[in-house]
Amino acid sequence: MSTEQPTRRARAQRRRGRAFAVSFTLVLGALAVLGLAGATASVAQGPRVTDVSVDPAAAAAASGSRLIVTTTQTLADVDPSQVTVSPATPFQVDTSGRSVGVRFTLPLWDDTAYTVKIDGVASLGGGPTATITETFRTPEAHAFLLQRGGEDGDLIYRTDLGGKKAVPVFRNPHIEDFRATGSHLVVAVRTDDDEAGLIVADLDGKNQHELPLPGKGYVSNLQSADRGERIGYTFSDAHLSADGGRESRLYTASLGDPAADPVPIEVQGADPRVAEWRFVPDTDSILLLSFDGSLLLTGSGGSASATALGVALGLEGIARGSNQAVVDRPDHAAVIDLTDASEQQLVAPAQDLGGTTSVTPLPDGSTIRTAAVLDADGIPTGRTSVALVAADGATRMLTEIADTDAVMQVCVSPSARYAAVLVAPDAVSNAYDTYQLPLPERPETRVLEIADGSQVVALKGSSISWCQVPPAA
Repeated sequence: MSTEQPTRRARAQRRRGRAFAVSFTLVLGALAVLGLAGATASVAQGPRVTDVSVDPAAAAAASGSRLIVTTTQTLADVDPSQVTVSPATPFQVDTSGRSVGVRFTLPLWDDTAYTVKIDGVASLGGGPTATITETFRTPEAHAFLLQRGGEDGDLIYRTDLGGKKAVPVFRNPHIEDFRATGSHLVVAVRTDDDEAGLIVADLDGKNQHELPLPGKGYVSNLQSADRGERIGYTFSDAHLSADGGRESRLYTASLGDPAADPVPIEVQGADPRVAEWRFVPDTDSILLLSFDGSLLLTGSGGSASATALGVALGLEGIARGSNQAVVDRPDHAAVIDLTDASEQQLVAPAQDLGGTTSVTPLPDGSTIRTAAVLDADGIPTGRTSVALVAADGATRMLTEIADTDAVMQVCVSPSARYAAVLVAPDAVSNAYDTYQLPLPERPETRVLEIADGSQVVALKGSSISWCQVPPAA
């Protein structure tokens, strides 16, 4: 047999192998060049945005929401001076890996386009910088209100601020009060057997279930934390005697664990009866005023420890996104910084408002105050003024309520854009019902723009969900 044919075949195979190896090497080289060129181009362009995360509805509903921008490169720390938010609102900045986050420390205005611009965004490895600009729009504002005494029982409805998109969401024969969290309605009711109940439902009224209560009795002063799904209330046993029974005891509960027993808030050595209380925004703390006048700062998980803050006669409130509490001392109104217990006297208004009846704090240090309007001789006219008092005392009138009407409560929207004034129109003929928390038969909630005092809408009903506490009985 001849060996010439196999030899030629072997040489041909070796030539093809060398050609393939050369071609493969050339391809790899080309890919490497392209990859290097792509990397060089990416570095030359600076960091580029690959993803943006923001929840406009959450940003308008509560403080603490964030806009997170993810880029193509690991980033050097972004300084707050590099960030501009328009319209202006307080914010914080953090940088992590390829992402930069802008945290809004106050709720944003509703139905408003916001632009976040970040200048000089740089890669951790250096190179050209980039400017990142992102825009989003918050949704229109809405609120829940309570109407009692309808043909089908009491009603909670959801509405926009035009008042033309009202939608019933919850009905019950007897609704004492309610609060709205980010995901739920919590409704205090009385049963046909005149027993207290707490019903939790989705914001559209669906998936209703009851929360366990400490016993048979009365629920009052229902509140919800601005963030999370925690609620609290005071509870009194149905039968109290000189020998015992729980009276006005404070309890909290988590809506994330609806079957869990409520947690009693008890401070060792303090009067267990609570006259007033508030959740401290953006914390797990509670500010409470006991029956003996002790002002205490404690936890919401049943902790026995507390910080004593002296004696007080009442709690005016704590602004959302703030740690500044306005309290009534025996001889003056004070502002307490709950982070360090420092205190200063509440600023006096530049304009004499007469006898102040309520103070509602805002996040920027200003307050909305109601007062009895006096005539030239200092005699009450029956009218009520609602005024904005800035942190420096500058005073601007928002509205004046006629002497035929009675002001029951002032609340502020989460973004502090609006004030809701609960009024009993024609107070003399507007009889109150006989509920545990009595309300006039014809309550009206007037929503005002704080910026100029203009009335946005007048809504039928009470207890607007912006309120952190129930109306005064």
